[in-house]
Amino acid sequence: MAETTRDRIIAAASALLAEGGREAVSTRAVSAAANVQAPTIYRIFGDKSGLLSAVASHGFAEYLRSKTSLGETDDPVEDLRHGWDLHVGFGLANPALYTLIYGEPRPGVESPAARAAAEVLAKQVRRIAEAGRLRVSEERAAHMIHSAGCGTTLTLIAIPEERRDTDLSAMSREAVIAAVTTDATQSAPADAQQVNRAVALRVLLPQVTVLTDAERALLAEWLDRIATAGN
Repeated sequence: MAETTRDRIIAAASALLAEGGREAVSTRAVSAAANVQAPTIYRIFGDKSGLLSAVASHGFAEYLRSKTSLGETDDPVEDLRHGWDLHVGFGLANPALYTLIYGEPRPGVESPAARAAAEVLAKQVRRIAEAGRLRVSEERAAHMIHSAGCGTTLTLIAIPEERRDTDLSAMSREAVIAAVTTDATQSAPADAQQVNRAVALRVLLPQVTVLTDAERALLAEWLDRIATAGN
């Protein structure tokens, strides 16, 4: 029964969010829409912040299911393109929800929904690194892709639909992909090849059993230095 009540409250809050934005999701409005008393909301979610976090996680779960259900192809960079398009498409289809998740970042605070999405992105970046096609460190690549994707999506959300540049997302996507990956069909310059190989070896380092922990830590430090040199 408690779970059913919880779902009903989240559904009511989600509808209010979609219709009127964060300001519309008041305890009174949610109580009325879900046909529950305000204390029930506080008992289940703690406070309004907890309710909004639950709404964000619920809405983002559908996006994550669609993103992870795509499966993997033999080309991790192409998979990253598909992931980018899904991310931007989700934001444009759900502007209030997307803004709730990404629109007001706070230092050291990350919603469960954003954390789950970051984990999916990290896996995509790792596959590119394992293929030897990452020209920067995994962490830097993930941060660059995330910031570019969020910035592009929030920018497009802020522009009236009839005035949106339909090519902006694709151009931003290709710019960041070019910045963090190498072309599988071309030979990279010697310095870029060093970075590619260092990043790829860094990914596999935890699987290396012939080294001691101290040796592995030292090699990891050297590889990180190579991966970030000149970037």
